[in-house]
Amino acid sequence: MGTENLDALIDRLERQAESDRPNAETPDIGIIMGSDSDLDVMAGSEEGRPGAYDCLTELGFEEQTDYESPPDSEFTFETYVVSAHRTPELMYTYAETAAERGIDVIIAGAGGKSADLPNMTASIAYPLPVIGVPVQEKSLQSVIGMPQGAPIVAVDAGKSFNAALSATQILAREHAELRERLETYHEELKDGVGTVSTELHDMGTPAFKQRRDG
Repeated sequence: MGTENLDALIDRLERQAESDRPNAETPDIGIIMGSDSDLDVMAGSEEGRPGAYDCLTELGFEEQTDYESPPDSEFTFETYVVSAHRTPELMYTYAETAAERGIDVIIAGAGGKSADLPNMTASIAYPLPVIGVPVQEKSLQSVIGMPQGAPIVAVDAGKSFNAALSATQILAREHAELRERLETYHEELKDGVGTVSTELHDMGTPAFKQRRDG
């Protein structure tokens, strides 16, 4: 068995880059990860903290799974597994074609001590902004360890939700609707603290803990 599936995917990305589709029909954000084992961190899981997928869908984005047939939402994102070590040619093609395919920001996550996908993608896709997500604590130094003149923005280990917020902030500079959604999200976050604080005070600590812990 050869690399037919990999070759077909690379060919797909290159054809998309040559298609010159309107920006309104292409994904705004690209989410890539080194392995599907990173998916719970990058997308979010019921057992763990929410991820980039959760953040973007909460803000009204839709996942685009067909480049030729975009969803109805004005703002969209795509998701791929791109291994820097096992499929360097795919990483190179994805980063090199991202801007031509309409991507405005890339969120790249990788785990392990050799988490090279975010910084290599940032180098190839430059000047397209890339937000790195260390999937594990041990990945942090690898993700942020870029030399001067080769920039990457990065979040704390495992916090792809924040990476998606940052990506949306970048887009919001040109889209007032996204700016309003971010402001609404932040106001709801603040009001939630007010609600919890009031309930803790008024119920008392034992009753509040009992209700919170079920």
